Amino acid sequence: MSLAITPNDFEFLQSMLKQNSGLVLDQSKTYLVESRLQPIVREKGLPSLGALVDALRKGGKSSPLTQTVVEAMTTNETLFFRDMHPFEALRKNVLPDLLAKRSSQKKLRIWCAAASTGQEPYSIAMTLSDMAELAGWRIEILGTDISTDALDRAKKAAYSQFEVQRGLPIQLLVKNFKQEGDRWHLNDNIRNMVQYRPLNLLLPFSSLGTFDIVFCRNVLIYFDAADKRKILDNISNALANDGFMFLGGAETVLGITDSFQNIPNLRGIYRKSQQGKPQ
Repeated sequence: MSLAITPNDFEFLQSMLKQNSGLVLDQSKTYLVESRLQPIVREKGLPSLGALVDALRKGGKSSPLTQTVVEAMTTNETLFFRDMHPFEALRKNVLPDLLAKRSSQKKLRIWCAAASTGQEPYSIAMTLSDMAELAGWRIEILGTDISTDALDRAKKAAYSQFEVQRGLPIQLLVKNFKQEGDRWHLNDNIRNMVQYRPLNLLLPFSSLGTFDIVFCRNVLIYFDAADKRKILDNISNALANDGFMFLGGAETVLGITDSFQNIPNLRGIYRKSQQGKPQ
């Protein structure tokens, strides 16, 4: 079985992935393609990666195999409370601001735009559940991702010992999870705070409605500049005028779009550039 990829096949995968998901692969990612697609080659009983690419060429854009490959290549690393700073800023800075402004409605909508297997939206849910000030509030947390396999795992909210050890403080593990066999199951009160739906960020998402907070962390790095601008401008349209957007540590709006402005002393957190009346 040959698990090496030829330049022509890599070029085809580059084009196919860019068209279907916006993912941009350069030549340095050859190893990533080979490692991510090996399980599919074996599962399908194919003799080589070349044979897999041939099947993709024949199947077309909407084939189940194309979706399987897209999901394999776009499933990114995630962990609970990744980088910690955004969740501290959420609790100490962002939520107090919004609680004061939403005191009459007592409603918050939060969107996690790259939910993967659920660790980030559940980290948000655990943060909110510990805030007594939110008692009696209606909280909506939506998690979206292009990978339906990842979202299926997120909905189950059952994690391995390795997964819960990555970023999750022991006190929150004990408080919010129950161990069954070799899996840790999230308690229903936290799991039920989050709803999931599949979404390709390159497609229109105005139907999602308006959000007070958007987490779009560690996903823009996989897009080119034009697609980053498109996604950020669409997020701006989906964000309340006084809302907040969170990006990953390696991401920025500078040089990409004028729709957002950074917030002094809050790294990676942005507001819309032109503030209007709260929606």
